[in-house]
Amino acid sequence: QVHLVESGGGSVQAGGSLRLSCAASGYTVNSDFMGWFRQAPGKEREGVAAIYTRGSITYYADSVKGRFTISQDNAKNTVYLQMNSLKPEDTAMYYCAATSNWLSQTNWERAQLYGAWGQGTQVTVSS
Repeated sequence: QVHLVESGGGSVQAGGSLRLSCAASGYTVNSDFMGWFRQAPGKEREGVAAIYTRGSITYYADSVKGRFTISQDNAKNTVYLQMNSLKPEDTAMYYCAATSNWLSQTNWERAQLYGAWGQGTQVTVSS
């Protein structure tokens, strides 16, 4: 069983930056893909970015391309989400997720494909 713990959320002004971390523990050998999702009040959970933990494949939502960067430190079993040029519309609870499924550009945003989830970390961007 994979256990995921997010950290790094907080409150920033528009244009600012935050780096989220997701530390994985437990049976991580099958966590081929790790992803970040977010959910704002009254909205559906949406995919933000995903990374193939055994290579260099990354996926991004159009809304964050050029502003957010997903990366990993396999020695620490940790995935990061560097968020720059934050906007008020980035305000949401951010969740880390892991899956042993192979993800492609067409399906990585499907939350049901991920089997393990963290508790989330809140990001609030003020204008």
